[in-house]
Amino acid sequence: MDPFDFTGRSVFVAGGTSGINLGIARGFAAHGANAAVASRSADKVDAAVKELSSLGGKAMGRAADVRDAPAIAAALAAAHEKFGDIDVLVSGAAGNFPAAVLAMSPNAFKAVVDIDLLGTFNVMRAAHQYLRKPGAVVVNISAPQSVHPTMMQAHVCAAKAGVDMLTRCLCLEWGADGIRVNSVIPGPIGDTEGMARLSPTAEALETVKKSVPLGRFGTKDEIANMVMFLASPLASYVSGAIVPVDGGWIAAGARGFSLTELEQRKV
Repeated sequence: MDPFDFTGRSVFVAGGTSGINLGIARGFAAHGANAAVASRSADKVDAAVKELSSLGGKAMGRAADVRDAPAIAAALAAAHEKFGDIDVLVSGAAGNFPAAVLAMSPNAFKAVVDIDLLGTFNVMRAAHQYLRKPGAVVVNISAPQSVHPTMMQAHVCAAKAGVDMLTRCLCLEWGADGIRVNSVIPGPIGDTEGMARLSPTAEALETVKKSVPLGRFGTKDEIANMVMFLASPLASYVSGAIVPVDGGWIAAGARGFSLTELEQRKV
């Protein structure tokens, strides 16, 4: 039996139309899953569904903002109507921009908390009624900022720390339903919007890469592989875990800085 055979299983990925999250949806689709994705952009949803459908399984998508609880609930209901009970739920929508606290408005701080933390709550809360019981797996996509204080990232640090604690709380509350809940922390992943925003120059990218003990950036496929492992029978006793996939970056103190941070340190 192939533990990574997801044929006929239903996977919903919030934020699954670009970057790491699309890589996760792509991984499941390539292993036979019926994949549903949601994000704010209808154009991105259409493009993602077309790509995922080409991998062999069935795919669908809805335009929905995770901050809009009724909208994300409708997207989940549509996925359930088409594919049945949800076997794997991935919540990965996120927002980020580098800014010092004193340069950040309350609305700017709130925007990231609303996308990352409130959005994760909205996805999980709305999905519960559609999750397979027992047997469903929830994976929240966190960030190194959840455990490592980072300059210019107070908003993300607060939001992602909340996501990880929400993961632990729901592990407790939903364990009786036979639902496992975990978080994955991607480290520096190459060719992503996040890396482009936080390390916008070749110099900044090299600084980050050198700070990773394995000496390289990770790939979207490596994140997808961990999420699929957590969703597989091989991880059947894993719940409440916060799993870094970062080449040892957090263990080393996540010493990379964005260009913005380096410039601030010179002031």
